[in-house]
Amino acid sequence: MLEARGLGYRKEGRWLLRGVDLSLAPGDFLAVLGPNGSGKTTLLRLLAGELSPSEGEVRLLGRPLGSYTPLELARHRAVLSQNRELAFSFTAYEVAFLGRHPHLEGRERSLDHEKTLEALRRAQALPLRERLYPTLSGGEGIRVEVARLLNQEPRLFLLDEPTNHLDPRYALEVLLLFRALAYEGRGVLAVLHDLNLASLFANRLLLLKGGRVLAYGSPEAVLCPELLEEAYEVPFYALAHGGVSLFLPVPREVVRGT
Repeated sequence: MLEARGLGYRKEGRWLLRGVDLSLAPGDFLAVLGPNGSGKTTLLRLLAGELSPSEGEVRLLGRPLGSYTPLELARHRAVLSQNRELAFSFTAYEVAFLGRHPHLEGRERSLDHEKTLEALRRAQALPLRERLYPTLSGGEGIRVEVARLLNQEPRLFLLDEPTNHLDPRYALEVLLLFRALAYEGRGVLAVLHDLNLASLFANRLLLLKGGRVLAYGSPEAVLCPELLEEAYEVPFYALAHGGVSLFLPVPREVVRGT
């Protein structure tokens, strides 16, 4: 579905990302991890077609990403970015309806409005439909944006910190939703900061440091204390609880004191 080979991006003489290879098949949930400034958002923007690579190539459904028109891209992939500000006071319903625009055939149909209501329902944002988007909390706004993405009916979801501003309940429910979409045969790539949520929901992980791939593979292969310490420059402790492994950063003073 999605492939990147030798992907790199250079800005003002500095490589923000270099030498990245990855592939995403239908049914995959790939979580991109790494410390601040490691190149996670740059990678997502390259995969979305918002940036052009300085080297390497991205292919979507077997075609070079640059060969798609913006309308074609909007029909095949949906993007949740960190910048979610709107210049106009749209209602939550109108924001969710924006997802239908790649599919409109000259005019709105009743089907488009039915799909919008269903997307809001599935994103647990239906009660917000009459609210003005700028009045929503961060968590409410993300749920509405998720409805917009669902309304695009894409084959690929690219998500930049989808759990940002969400409380634990909604963070779990949003990730459960996208894992269900992966089970339905979609592809999901999400930039995440929470290592434990990534281990619970993703079937593959990509760990970046300094714009390069430090590890890529299954959660069991990537989430080990040695690799995490190399990436984040802080010791990690692995805790097994109820059949689930949790990874906790530990201050060096505590490690020295043990």
